[in-house]
Amino acid sequence: MTELLISGGTVIDGTGSPGVQADVVVDRGRIVAVGNYLPGSDVLRADRKIDATGLVVAPGFIDMHAHSDLQILANPDHTAKVSQGVTLEVLGQDGLSFAPIDKATRNALRRQIAGWNGEPDDFDFSWSTVAGYLDRLDRGVACNAAYLVPQGTLRMMVVGTENRPATAAELAEMKRLLGEGLGQGAVGMSSGLSYPPGMFADTAELVELCKVVAQYNGYYSPHHRSYGKGALAAYGEMIEVARQSGCALHLTHATMNFEPNKGRGVDLLAMIDKALADGVDITTDTYPYLPGATTLSAILPSWSTEDGADALLARLTDPAVRERITFELEQVGTDGCHGCVTDWNTIEIGGVKNEALSGAVGHTVAELAADSGRTPAEVFFDLLIRDNLATTILQHVGHEENVRAIMRHPTHTGGSDAILVGGKPHPRAWGTFPRYLGYYVRELGVLELADCIHHLTGRPARRLRLADRGLVREGYHADLVLFDPAGVRDTATFDNPRQQAEGIPWVLVGGVPVIENGHRTDALPGRALRRSFRKERK
Repeated sequence: MTELLISGGTVIDGTGSPGVQADVVVDRGRIVAVGNYLPGSDVLRADRKIDATGLVVAPGFIDMHAHSDLQILANPDHTAKVSQGVTLEVLGQDGLSFAPIDKATRNALRRQIAGWNGEPDDFDFSWSTVAGYLDRLDRGVACNAAYLVPQGTLRMMVVGTENRPATAAELAEMKRLLGEGLGQGAVGMSSGLSYPPGMFADTAELVELCKVVAQYNGYYSPHHRSYGKGALAAYGEMIEVARQSGCALHLTHATMNFEPNKGRGVDLLAMIDKALADGVDITTDTYPYLPGATTLSAILPSWSTEDGADALLARLTDPAVRERITFELEQVGTDGCHGCVTDWNTIEIGGVKNEALSGAVGHTVAELAADSGRTPAEVFFDLLIRDNLATTILQHVGHEENVRAIMRHPTHTGGSDAILVGGKPHPRAWGTFPRYLGYYVRELGVLELADCIHHLTGRPARRLRLADRGLVREGYHADLVLFDPAGVRDTATFDNPRQQAEGIPWVLVGGVPVIENGHRTDALPGRALRRSFRKERK
């Protein structure tokens, strides 16, 4: 007797091949058979059966860009992700996360990225290394997780928060910590090059770090320096880092936003195609929405953020500094706002930590200013100070033609970039993957269904170099999603973002249902996925 039989469904296996009707047999967390079997066959004798008639049976979706680093531990139910079919997410994004870590850096990061992770009360920060964080995940979470060593955190630990080049000794120590994290199972390194202090690293420093990543056969996942006025140059810098270091490159939340980039997604793709032809190993991920999301403090000019959160908050009370920041935001364009002049009508408050500010959630800075008789800049500074820099925002700066063009590209994978905390988080936290399937496949026909599933499963598994995940194939882990191709759709909206998708009745992690008949079970079968790297001699 085997554990589970999934019968009568259409298997779309994650390779891009069309679906075929087949039975899927699972035993001890692995797929042991895929095929058409006669009634009464021994392989069909199972302790439990799922009738998948009318459903697609696909590999579980891989979220290549997740910000669940603390929330997956503080709230291991993790319904937002598993209910949309995610069975693996990649953490440690944008150069800022919590492993490796020391006490001073941890305390600083908890404030700096509270808008991403919240600040869970009485949280068990019992680790200091990548290995320790992965061990903490192994106590049981809803879905599997992989981890990227965050370059900004390394710089904060070793160099601090100053805007200066790293010394030779400091660079050597960052490389040591990076190699240690990769050796403990991280899949690569991330950067947040529009966030302090990672943004203070120059190209040469990034090349040296990526040489270490290349030695461990990992990949580099940068949030590059600009998604606005300087976007193409910023992408070009990352491609050059990959070229010089020999490191695989994953351009995460790869898009072309803000008014200067309208219709220029094709220019980015031409740049990628040229680099691919030159032998550079590149993949991308995107989310299927127009607005982005970040912290309100992220749009500040980088000079104002030097020396950490306390120094920044002190500067924000200085009238001369406020005047200078306002001029740069409204007349010049800050590096924090990607070189573009800030349009306060596009910046919507998504979440606050200070409950006294909850009335701001769901409104743009321009609306709050008009309602209160203040200038937008005054509202901006007031929110930053009163919320202790924890405010999150939605930025309505995307372009549909760019989203569709990049989505079609053969390097493309799916990533939610989801922030799970806040009064009104971006609906991508609950809706990314069903939105691909329902809106962009079924309604718009931008992608064929089998091709889209390949983007969300087999292709990202290949980037992560996971030999036995991402496909419906004998011997592979039974991370599976069963969905109705005619009914799957996202229901999360900007007004009501915490809404479970429709048409995804079953999600299994390691053969264990985490969504059963559309409802969350209490199972926590997810574990950390550690890469077993062989360091190559150069």
